[in-house]
Amino acid sequence: MGKIIKIISRQSALALLQVEEVLSLLKKDIEYEIIKTSSFGDQHKEISLMEPSLAADFFTRELDSAILEHRADIGIHSAKDLPYPLPAGIEVIALTKAENKSDSLIAKNRHTLDSLPEHSKVGTSSAQRKAELLALRPDLDVVPVRGTIEERIEQVNNGSIDALIVATCALDRLGLRHLASEELPFKTHPLQGNLAVTASSDVEPWIREIFTPLDIRKSYGKVKLVGFGPGDPELITIKGNKALEEASIIFFDDLTNEDYLQRFSAEKIYVGKRSGKHSHSQDAINELLYQAAISGKQVVRLKGGDPMVFAHGREEIDFLKSRMVEVEVIPGISSGNALASLTQIPLTHRGVARSVAFVLGHSASPLTPDSDTLVYYMGGSEISAIASSLLKQGRGKETPVALVTNVSLPSQREIYSTLGELEYAVFHDSPVLIVVGEVVRFSAREHKEKVYDTSSTSQTPLICIEGNNIPLPDTKDFDFIVFTSRYGVKYYDKPLDGAKIISVGPTTTEALRQRGANVTYESHTESAEGIIEWFADKIKSKILLARSNKGLKILSEKLIEQGHEVVDLPVYTNQPNREAIKQDLTKFDKVLFTSPSTVEAFKQLYGENISKHLLFIAKGKTTYEAVQTIQTI
Repeated sequence: MGKIIKIISRQSALALLQVEEVLSLLKKDIEYEIIKTSSFGDQHKEISLMEPSLAADFFTRELDSAILEHRADIGIHSAKDLPYPLPAGIEVIALTKAENKSDSLIAKNRHTLDSLPEHSKVGTSSAQRKAELLALRPDLDVVPVRGTIEERIEQVNNGSIDALIVATCALDRLGLRHLASEELPFKTHPLQGNLAVTASSDVEPWIREIFTPLDIRKSYGKVKLVGFGPGDPELITIKGNKALEEASIIFFDDLTNEDYLQRFSAEKIYVGKRSGKHSHSQDAINELLYQAAISGKQVVRLKGGDPMVFAHGREEIDFLKSRMVEVEVIPGISSGNALASLTQIPLTHRGVARSVAFVLGHSASPLTPDSDTLVYYMGGSEISAIASSLLKQGRGKETPVALVTNVSLPSQREIYSTLGELEYAVFHDSPVLIVVGEVVRFSAREHKEKVYDTSSTSQTPLICIEGNNIPLPDTKDFDFIVFTSRYGVKYYDKPLDGAKIISVGPTTTEALRQRGANVTYESHTESAEGIIEWFADKIKSKILLARSNKGLKILSEKLIEQGHEVVDLPVYTNQPNREAIKQDLTKFDKVLFTSPSTVEAFKQLYGENISKHLLFIAKGKTTYEAVQTIQTI
């Protein structure tokens, strides 16, 4: 007498038929004993299967326990009922082929989905089926149903519901396919119709050997998530290169070298997802990997940097492994690590930095971990928000920052700045990594800044400032005098006594101090917004605004709205410098704008489409808003 295999199964008619189906596929007869059990899910039919907090092992917990306690050798399940991940010590030793993965509709009077009357009650146990149904017929009333297939069908027969959605394979196994009015065009669970044989990880080899021939996964390919590194093909690992040589299909993104890939014979599919330009959604990429694997292809998903650092690696692993596809991850050099070596900026250094954090940067509210060194990935579009958040957190304006583009490529470039400078900055070049911290000083001191200063006092001025020949009132006639620039201080040459003095920022404050004036308030934003906020809770006052002929009206308008009396006095003119000579912008890393007028003059001289390699630095929020209108290519 041979050894007896103990098979545990739920006790419904469908579950027992599934056991018979698996046994019928075996190439030799075996002796077996079926242990029937009732799972927690079977015992608690009052719990909706659409409950978000439903335990993943709702229908399998008791069967798994029996296997782990060696009361049973194997379990046989609908594969879609298995939890992911499987409990420790449990594995699938065989996955059978699914003959039909569709859903079917059972309805009174054999209605089809199209012919069901409005507000018909349609029963389902699946949130996914509910969503699919309502996408096609939003006028229907979807209700949750529980119980065996036979019990659910009885609810249609007794009028409790008008129709029922059920897996076609379940009807086939129960011999009830004739009750279906139609198959539905729904996207179903990827393992619907498949049966799974589970066992303990230490199951007897002879049992594993019996069921291995049934396992359709033998024909599956394997998916390898491979890190290409930061971009230089010479930095890919030997193991990563070997995976490319063995691949039959390669899915690659923007941060890999397409020319380098031509040496490999595999089919190549681009699935890049650069900011604002996604060739495929992540869901679509997941599905492409899955379909390629189950068709038997050896699949490489090639990612820039390392697959597990800001690269959706775990999402793809979970998607594939939950569908029983084998996955291997081959590390790559992450861009943040490569940056440290290739710029010689140490991310940690004795006595300077003992901690480093890698942070995802493309968020309007960026994270600011309390680490000595911060490395922001994909943060170029939010550089101002990053700097502002770090300054609010308490980091100093002089904290050094490095912006590094195209790490490891011949076009790698480094721009050095500070948090204070970047508070109102715009940078469109990508891909860029942003390094913040004292360690940046090691490399920053070796580089000379190449700054294009557009202000009137620079060697390359784009504007001309001249005083207006107009009568100037005495400050003693006002409660406050507001200076919006150092030129207002220069060309308002009346004695500065009698009124309280308000300054737009530190440069203007310094000009006032040189004239011996005491400043009552300096705008914390270095712009009109700070002045408007300060006056908001002041009693009605008489205010003199000493500024240019191009001063924005919003300042005087807002102060008047607050109830103040305002005299708006253009004490100087701000005009484009008609003698300005075009510079070779490729020689510069930064362009400094001190006012909206410098931005307009820059656009007039250089046109609308400026190279994206430039870091635009604005003095104050108002100028920053003007800088954001510059178009780059």
